[in-house]
Amino acid sequence: MRVAFVGKGGSGKTTLSALFARYTASRGGPVVAVDADINQHLGMALGLAEGALPRPMGSHLTEIKEYLRGDNPRISSASAMVKTTPPGSGSRLLRLDERDDPIHTGFSAPTPEGPQLMVTGPFSEDDLGVACYHSKVGAVELYLNHLLDSAGEYVVVDMTAGADSFASGLFTRFDMTFLVAEPTRQGVSVYRQYRDYAADYGVPVAVVGNKIHGPGDVAFLRDQVGDDLLVCLEHSAAIRAMEQGRPFTLRDLEPANSRALGTLLDHLDTREKDWFRFGRQAVQFHLRNAEAWANRATGEDLAAQIDPGFVFGPTRVSLSR
Repeated sequence: MRVAFVGKGGSGKTTLSALFARYTASRGGPVVAVDADINQHLGMALGLAEGALPRPMGSHLTEIKEYLRGDNPRISSASAMVKTTPPGSGSRLLRLDERDDPIHTGFSAPTPEGPQLMVTGPFSEDDLGVACYHSKVGAVELYLNHLLDSAGEYVVVDMTAGADSFASGLFTRFDMTFLVAEPTRQGVSVYRQYRDYAADYGVPVAVVGNKIHGPGDVAFLRDQVGDDLLVCLEHSAAIRAMEQGRPFTLRDLEPANSRALGTLLDHLDTREKDWFRFGRQAVQFHLRNAEAWANRATGEDLAAQIDPGFVFGPTRVSLSR
């Protein structure tokens, strides 16, 4: 299952992404946490030293594309493979229960409490003023498009702040989106944007209240978002200590907040994987990107990259190594 954490800048989505990844890993099964935020702080929140971060995916797009395209005859070269290019016959697909492929081994690192971390990487000096951050996030979209994940396997993605993730089709690559909201008018403003955009694509969104100080905060969020409010996390001294760099494990978390993480996992596990929708939207966004810019950028008709006989999902496709 794939889950995205989104929200206003400062809402605590990176912290909750890290806590949820730790909690899910503690329940067993593989967990990959992906930092797809322009502010790269997920590794820190997972207790990883800066020098232990993995290679950034966004700086090695050609290498990633070369591996994923495999011997797919519809993709002429890595340069003709864009962030929305879907897999087809001959493409190399990825598995969370194996993770012995060059993408997982070359671009992830273990964290102290179990999750593997992957990162897009920050802007470099060469990027400033000439590059868009979505070019780096495109590595995450390619990763998810080529991933075959099953029950009990999890990818947790810390997304860019606000509604910026709608600048690509990445927002449709998840089984569940948790929108982290503080109990303020600013905190719920992003929720309304996300809800309205996501509704047209059948993207499920649930609100996670954060930094709650009492029943009045819960009542405010309930009034603003209604039944979309799934659970709330209390203001936490343990989380504040973690954010300040002091030692932290899940055992330090307040019981109510630990139960809230359990509620998030239970809610995610009730989702049914919709591979048909996933594949349909992959094709839809690829065609849209091809027409808008990618055909001109590559000098090819990228609609030809779509394999009409390819079926998304782990039960009806074979892996190519």
